[in-house]
Amino acid sequence: QVQLVESGGGLVQAGGSLRLSCAASGRTFSSYTMGWFRQAPGKEREFVAAILWNGRSTYYADSVKGRFTISRDNAKNTMYLQMNNLKPEDTAVYYCATDRSAGRAYVATKSDEYNYWGQGTQVTVSS
Repeated sequence: QVQLVESGGGLVQAGGSLRLSCAASGRTFSSYTMGWFRQAPGKEREFVAAILWNGRSTYYADSVKGRFTISRDNAKNTMYLQMNNLKPEDTAVYYCATDRSAGRAYVATKSDEYNYWGQGTQVTVSS
């Protein structure tokens, strides 16, 4: 059974930083693209960033480009999201997810391309 567990969320002031982690189990982690999504109150879930199964390619939403960095350690079955210069509009529950297809040739960015999700971690940025 695939399990994804996020950690690292919290309350931070605008301009601050947080590092989210996503620990995966139950699947060959290194074979699957991993992604981060977020959902703010009253809004739909949106794509944040994703990293190819081999770590060689990444993709970011325009809203976080230049501020967030996604990475993965396949030896530790863990993915990370370093978030710098946080803004109040980054406030949301952040979810990690794993691609439904192994060895995909491109970085998946649509939520329906992912089939396993973590429980989410809250990130709150105060102004």
